[in-house]
Amino acid sequence: MTFALVFELVRLRIDGPTVDGVRLDGIYGVLMLIAGRGVDAILMLLPFTVGVGFGLVAFRRSSGSVPRHRWPGRILLTLGAVTVLALLAALLRPASTEQIATDGSIAELVDVRIGGHDQSILIRGRSADSPVLLYLEGGPGGTGIGRIRNAGTALEQNFVVAVWDQRGTGKSYDELGPTASLTVKQMVDDTLAVTDYLRERFGQSKIYMVGSSWGTTLGVLAVQREPEKFHAYVGTGQMVDQFATDELMYAESLSDAEARGDNDAAEKLRELGPPPYDDTLDYPLALSSNPKWLNFEHGDDYNAAAEYPASLFVAEYTLVEQLRGMGAIAETFHVLYPQLREIDFREQVPRLEVPVFVVQGEHEASGRSTLAREWFESLSAPDKNYVVFDQSGHTPPYDEPGRFAAYMRGVHDQVEGQSP
Repeated sequence: MTFALVFELVRLRIDGPTVDGVRLDGIYGVLMLIAGRGVDAILMLLPFTVGVGFGLVAFRRSSGSVPRHRWPGRILLTLGAVTVLALLAALLRPASTEQIATDGSIAELVDVRIGGHDQSILIRGRSADSPVLLYLEGGPGGTGIGRIRNAGTALEQNFVVAVWDQRGTGKSYDELGPTASLTVKQMVDDTLAVTDYLRERFGQSKIYMVGSSWGTTLGVLAVQREPEKFHAYVGTGQMVDQFATDELMYAESLSDAEARGDNDAAEKLRELGPPPYDDTLDYPLALSSNPKWLNFEHGDDYNAAAEYPASLFVAEYTLVEQLRGMGAIAETFHVLYPQLREIDFREQVPRLEVPVFVVQGEHEASGRSTLAREWFESLSAPDKNYVVFDQSGHTPPYDEPGRFAAYMRGVHDQVEGQSP
């Protein structure tokens, strides 16, 4: 109890959803309680409690005291000890990735020093000589390694697919601090550093950039800064002006809740009010609660295991990374999301010097798709293409993975056809 008290007192100075005061007024507050203090209890307080139990047994034996009703206590202590041993065994399991059974293939997890922090990258491809594709997951705070492992096998047939766990996310979750240096500019710097690592590692002067949601923000800014390093930019779930999108999505969610007679949802949204919000835990309620953005017919090869939190339970993550994964999303989102307020590609990115391909889902929220189309129409680029997947929402690479892989093959063929 002393340890738990001191632990809480020491981190009072830390700001973040999993360490702040407990919120039980909504599902996301409960999830953060589980992702933060719940995980802490499993990893720290459970072994402490079992240790105290054995200490009491040893004390009673040394003092000659024999307690009444010994068997219930022994059973509980035995179960606790077995649980701790099983937890220890699980904690010792190293992360790994399944090898690809073809000559010349590549399948590995690497830690690379990026921006002064060790950050993890999953690299997989049927041939190490294939063109390199850097995939940027959404968020901020999302980890794409498990998602691509469950939905990206087809991509590996024609590309070396590199999935980078950005600082503070997934396998790089413990590199969040110091948060003062975790800025959008630093994240773009890191994106370009990862790009340089891949170019040098595979001896390719250019790579393909694919971004999803928040990953499109990073991807566009990186390509805009150093276009000579990229064959093409591909955006899925394209973001343009995050805060304008938030306002549109809030209004859409409220209108839809009223139209379907969901008075509870409508009332919660009215009480919350339109964004922006001081508490980042309010964003999921306003922007992720509309069932029409989730309940649609996905592609035949859609794998629900590519969705959070199921995507965390792949061999590429250690147990701690699995347990910390959802909390890492919230903590990184908390730091980076408010910084997106000043970004509007319609004004700041009127041109990209590489071919641009935007892949949107038919079931994407109109607050995203409207702005994406508006930006795309005004964008100047050497070549550009806008396509809509009819069985996709915000994440076409996961909603229709086979179709997305085929589209990327077409992108490569088109880019190669334009090369001198």
